[in-house]
Parts: sequence; structure tokens; C-alpha cells
Amino acid sequence: MQKEMPLVIMALFVIALAIAFPCLEANIGELDEYLQARAKQAHRAALEAYEPDPLNVTSELNFHVHLAMDEVNTNTTRGRDLREKKNRKKRCQATNPIDRCWRCDPNWEKNRFKLASCAMGFGRKATGGLGGKIYVVTDSSDDDVVNPKPGTLRHGVIQKGPLWIIFARSMVIKLKEELLVSSDKTIDGRGANVAIRNGAGISLQFVNNVIIHNLRIRNIKPKNGGIIRDSVDHLSLRTRSDGDAIGLFGATNIWIDHISLANAEDGLIDVIMASTGVTISNCHMTKHNDVMLFGGGEVYRQDKVMQVTVAFNHFGNGLIQRMPRCRYGFFHVVNNDYTHWIMYAIGGSSAPTILSQGNRFIAPNNDVTKLITNRVGTQPSAWKDWQWQSEMDQLDNGAVFVQSGSPITSVDRSSLIPPRHGIEAPLLARYSGALACRAGKRC
Repeated sequence: MQKEMPLVIMALFVIALAIAFPCLEANIGELDEYLQARAKQAHRAALEAYEPDPLNVTSELNFHVHLAMDEVNTNTTRGRDLREKKNRKKRCQATNPIDRCWRCDPNWEKNRFKLASCAMGFGRKATGGLGGKIYVVTDSSDDDVVNPKPGTLRHGVIQKGPLWIIFARSMVIKLKEELLVSSDKTIDGRGANVAIRNGAGISLQFVNNVIIHNLRIRNIKPKNGGIIRDSVDHLSLRTRSDGDAIGLFGATNIWIDHISLANAEDGLIDVIMASTGVTISNCHMTKHNDVMLFGGGEVYRQDKVMQVTVAFNHFGNGLIQRMPRCRYGFFHVVNNDYTHWIMYAIGGSSAPTILSQGNRFIAPNNDVTKLITNRVGTQPSAWKDWQWQSEMDQLDNGAVFVQSGSPITSVDRSSLIPPRHGIEAPLLARYSGALACRAGKRC
């Protein structure tokens, strides 16, 4: 027998061994020494990112929305559109504090790194590839997951150190297997129409400091797994992927912004296994059942460190449930526009703390599904003490938010993303989803 087995034969051999042992979580077929070390690093990062007093989170930028009601009438779409058309050349189109940080700059393309200072909420420490080189994706193919071709997205995301990844042109990328992103990366789709569809999704596993921005992700499918390169000097054995559009596992300081998402086999965005320090903002989500899962299972109590901000997103047509569905941690759901759901909007189990502020909820016409909230599989005697609070929310078409528990208090409540009243949520989330940014013009 030869001393060196061909890679394909080796992969089959290792997969066979993995099947013989108990399955591991997160599509990991073999938790080797390299991944064990990364898991320990991820655990340390989660503890460092955890805010003991989540209501005292400070925004390093301290941005606030200053939108006078006499300037924009959010009750009248026609009136708003007429005023915006008249004043389009006079003022910036950014309508929330995150976007106001960078979108008003006509030279955004030359100042791409400015984005790294704009995150708010629990993911505010994410700077991604700031300080690193710019890597340009010129090749939309994904043919080799073991030795990715230079110029491809997969080749860029596995490089060592900070890297700011941009795209040379508009392209559609069909991922052959899940895209394993390493730490200190920004995937920046501004200036091009970049779609990831009809293949695998994006996985952030045991990583720290990642920004994913301005992509269109849809029709994501599970893939068989096998040997996949997750860094320049490591190959990872993967089991079958779940089919998440974006999946976080033991990931810390993550910012997901301006992503259009639809139709994944599993979740659109899943945040599990002690991931924390996460902000999901300005995203547009449609046509999906299990939209967002925060906390992977009742037995995984490490998720108590999970802290996630969900801000300025639009939950649109064809969504059924889990916007989000939470376990254990602390979740700030602020100034989102919920125009559709079929079963419920916000759910949870295992005593999560949920602060809903300034959202607009438009209930379905079905009288059976007017409830925004769902304590999944739990009796009132168990959930009556869970802290689920609604403040400044706009409840339309008979929507009902069932509150519970004692008031969520803090010395400095205003230090979270400052909420506007829910009547303004449609304006704040107006430009959610991937943007059509052009060089030399405001995005």
C-alpha cells in the first residue's frame, strides 16, 4: 500500500470513521487539535464580549436618529414619496443611525473602511478586515473546496489576518459546499450586485470579528460535506450542512448588515452555541419558514452568554415564524418593520430576555394568529417570570404582544440603540436589504 493515499480516498476513509463515532455538532466531522484550539479561543472571546449589564451597552459612535415628524410623514406613503422626490438631490437618503454613519458620503468607495466604525448594538466591536489589505473577487466559481482558486471568494475568506473582500463586478456565486469564513474578515458587496444562491450558505464557526455586508442570499441547500479548507494551513472534515443561509457557531463580534435573504433549507440566520456580540441590521427577509434561530437547544446552557441586537430590518412577504426564536440569552429587537407573519413573529423558550422597542407589527388577517409572541411549548406557569417587554411598539391590525416578567431596568437605559417609536419603523427600515451602490454617488 502506498504511504500517501490520494485525498479523495483519505476523505472517504475519515468520513467512514466519523460515522462510527457519535455525531458532533455544527457539521464537524472530526474535532481535531486545531479545531479544539479554535473552540477554546472562541469561548474566551465570548466571555470577553459578554456584557454583564446588557442594558448598559454603550454605542461607541453614539449616533441618534434626528428625523422630525414634520419633515417626513411616516403615516402617509404618498406624502413621504413626494417630499423625497423633491428633495432627493438635497439630502442623504440614509434614514437610520447606522446608515447615516457612511451612506451620505459620495466617496464611500474610496473610504470603504469607514464602514468598520458604523456597527451599533451588541456587534458594535466588529471591525472585520480593518487594517488589512483589500482582496478583490474576480472569479465567481467555487469548483475546488480543498485548494480554492485565487480570485475566488472561498480563497479570500480563508486567508490569515485581516482582509477586506470586495467584488470586481456583479456576479452569482453557487457555493459547492458551505463557505467557512475565518476571523477578521469583511465581505463587502457594495458597488456590485453579488448573489449567493442555489448552493451552500455561509458558516462562521469558532471565529471572531467578521462583517458581512450588502449581499443577496437565496435558495440555499444542504450539501454533503467532506474535506473543506477552513484556513490556509488546515483542512476540516465536515458532515452534511444544514442549509442555513448564514450560520454562526461559537462566533463573536459579528455584524450582518444590508443582506437580502430568502428561501433557505433551514434558517436564514442561525446564531447558536455560545455565539455572542452579534448585530443583525438593515436586512430584508422574505419567503421563508424558520427565519432566525438564536440558541440551538435547551440543553446547551452556554447560550446564556448570547447577546444579539436585531435592528432596522424588514420582515416581509412569505415569512412564517422565528423572527427571531430565542433561548437563554438577551435579545434587543429594535425599530424593525414586521409586515408579514403566518404563525408568530417573536418566540422563545428556556427563559430568554427579550426587549422589543419601537417595532411596527402588522398582524395577519387571520384572527388565530394575531399574537406576536409565542413561548414555544411552555405553560404560563413557567413563562410568567420571563422578562419579555414591549415598549413604543406600534401594534396594527389587532397585533398583540403578551408581556411577562418584571420590568427590564438599568442605570442607563438610553445606552442601547436609542429606539424611535414604532410608527417610524417603516422609515427606519426603508432601505433594508442589499443596496444598489454606485461609485461617485451616495449609496
